[in-house]
Amino acid sequence: MKQIPNLFTLLNLLFGCIAIVFIMQTGETIVLMDDGGATQVILPERMAWGALFIFAAAVVDFLDGFLARLLKASSGMGEQLDSLSDMVSFGVAPGMILYQLLRISFAQEDYGLDVSILALLPAFLFTIAVAWRLAKFNISTTQKYHFEGVPSPAAGLVVASFPSIIWYESFNLQALFINRWLLYGAIILLAYLMVCSLPFMAIKFKDYTIKNNLVKYILLVVGIIAAVTLQWLAVPVVFIVYVVLSLFAKSAPKEEAPIEKEMIDITV
Repeated sequence: MKQIPNLFTLLNLLFGCIAIVFIMQTGETIVLMDDGGATQVILPERMAWGALFIFAAAVVDFLDGFLARLLKASSGMGEQLDSLSDMVSFGVAPGMILYQLLRISFAQEDYGLDVSILALLPAFLFTIAVAWRLAKFNISTTQKYHFEGVPSPAAGLVVASFPSIIWYESFNLQALFINRWLLYGAIILLAYLMVCSLPFMAIKFKDYTIKNNLVKYILLVVGIIAAVTLQWLAVPVVFIVYVVLSLFAKSAPKEEAPIEKEMIDITV
């Protein structure tokens, strides 16, 4: 029974690996020549599928912590597996999405396919920031009542929403989310928010009174309304609201239950 949470953590890792496989499939047409002439082989676009697997990884990332507490199966092994799995699912996979979206952005221009790799490498600044964020959390002794820096799954889900917004044509914003300057700006902002020491609220309830959880209830209501009205655009919108509420809300009271290691980087 004590290994059940670890199995969910490994499922998180598996989903992250599958996401990377799909993200690398950006859609290509290959022309084959044989005695019968030319034959076209069309490889379909799968990046949006990869984004969905990142969201699936976030679900099981929540469940492994929940099961660890339910079964009282928290362990040092679980902590390490959790961080390693999060690094793949919310660090490497979103970094690959940013890399591919930057390639698509440059490909729209003349000679864009010959763009220097130096213009694409900033995508992995996001991945580096996730590694820093996870390592910082693992050795921290001060993050008992709030997060210092934005949790990596939250930032990873924001990036995962980009291809979903593009390929499901949410509000016809496709061109905006393959704009290189928006992508560069998102990389810098998300990386900073993860590695900074600013306090961000942990979505955990000690009780369900409005007095003690007003900010969290506001975020919950905004999230529900956004999900119904904004489709995939709800993800970055709710993230922005989460950041604003965290920065302007009062500090969490000392008597609030501390963040447990098995809850590493859990957000809504």
